[in-house]
Amino acid sequence: MRRRGRLLTAGLAALAASGLAACADGTPSADLFVVERSGPNPGADLVMRVSDGGFVRCNGGPERQFTSEQLIDARAITRELNGKPDDGEPGLVDTTPRLPPRPGSQLTYVVRAERGTVRFADNSQPIPEELQELQALVRALAQDACGLER
Repeated sequence: MRRRGRLLTAGLAALAASGLAACADGTPSADLFVVERSGPNPGADLVMRVSDGGFVRCNGGPERQFTSEQLIDARAITRELNGKPDDGEPGLVDTTPRLPPRPGSQLTYVVRAERGTVRFADNSQPIPEELQELQALVRALAQDACGLER
């Protein structure tokens, strides 16, 4: 019984230490969206997770910080994706969940946000301005924050 008591005490001590570490580090920021980009060209395939804390993770690599201006853009895109359901305002996940690619497409995107998923290609028509902004932000974050070629 003493061994069990020592194990329980050790387990509680480890749990308390991990809890204190979590308090010191803070809670991870919520994800704004996750983008899966794919295409036939080298460097086209990408999985990007963008968090509300101003960090991005590319292809499972380490979190990397990005600029305040890019965070403002990411939050605006997130609002456009999700809409304002409490106010009856639909988002792109409601109005444009899938835009098929046209012949010659080089990149396809799957964007997962809190309220749903949007699928589109680089040459989908008509492509909303917000999705063009998302494409530009994904490219900038991939190059600037993650150090990728594209």
